[in-house]
Amino acid sequence: MTILQTYLHNCWDILLEVAPWLLFGLFLAGMIHIFMPEGFIKKHLGGKRFSDVFKAVAFGVPMPLCSCGVIPAAVGLKKEGASDGASLGFLISTPQTGIDSILVSATFLGWPFAIFKVFSALISGLIGGLWVNLTDKTNNSTITPPKNCCCSKETTQPKKNKLKELFSYAFSQLLKDIYLWLIIGILAAAFISTAIPEGKLQNVWWTQGVPGLIAMLLISLPMYICATASVPLAASLVIAGMSPGAALVLLMAGPTTNVATIGTIYRSFGKRIVTIYLTTVITMSLILATIFDHFLKNVSVNHQHLHSLPHWLSITSAIILMLALIYFSAKSLMDRLKKSPTSKSCCSEDNKPESNNLLQIRR
Repeated sequence: MTILQTYLHNCWDILLEVAPWLLFGLFLAGMIHIFMPEGFIKKHLGGKRFSDVFKAVAFGVPMPLCSCGVIPAAVGLKKEGASDGASLGFLISTPQTGIDSILVSATFLGWPFAIFKVFSALISGLIGGLWVNLTDKTNNSTITPPKNCCCSKETTQPKKNKLKELFSYAFSQLLKDIYLWLIIGILAAAFISTAIPEGKLQNVWWTQGVPGLIAMLLISLPMYICATASVPLAASLVIAGMSPGAALVLLMAGPTTNVATIGTIYRSFGKRIVTIYLTTVITMSLILATIFDHFLKNVSVNHQHLHSLPHWLSITSAIILMLALIYFSAKSLMDRLKKSPTSKSCCSEDNKPESNNLLQIRR
């Protein structure tokens, strides 16, 4: 078998693993979106009590929002009266996991790892939120929300049939938001599995212990990858010989932080909160990863195959997911080709008319 054939075989194996649970997770996310009362979350997050931060974090954990979509959601909570602590707790915990990410993590890394990952999201969000509230000596300030980004939900959508709205939200919105990073995660995971034999990194000093955690943290902080798409990549690194703790760092810091998110949080919440945000993510990812490696080192963490799933179900799910990824990729390419040079993206900070006005003023 050639290297290319091995690589394509690994891509297909990963797709078979991730597809059934990802599609099921998207369906559950759609159920939550449809049946949770409008405004329910915002109503329960006001004040600076422990319970308010805890509820914000608990609400955020099952939500499949990426780090882009969680910012307008958190700003919305803030504008509705939620404390800075509740908003930051939501910001930290939500991108780390979600229903789809939990199921995919259990598939690739086992249920002990998936459960600890949920615990990590809860505890890091809780600590960050409480830290903000305990050090807040001023009243909540008015903030200017950033422009709606890729994962934000439109408020003017017409009412739809419940079943149609469920699938529209799960596939037209959620899967569309993560498809690119899901493709990157699968391709990168297959590349690692092909290029690095199993256990090859096990005896390399910088991949083990604290150096391995720090190396993974430095890679993860500026990188954007969603919680679900990062799981195959983390699993491939573990198979190659890196510690499960290093994989946990990737799954905590990778989805939570990236250059764009850090800048947006700074503009929306200020220097103090962005400092607490980064310090919490960095410190808690290293501490929790060390705890996992020390106390749960005997847990089998590897690229597991769930043989309980019927083979036909895995193949059908993989084909559906692959067709959806091809569709979104082709549609995105066509949209880029049709896009005029003067049009602006949803996440851009400035536009050309504003720049022209500045030039006129200077003249």
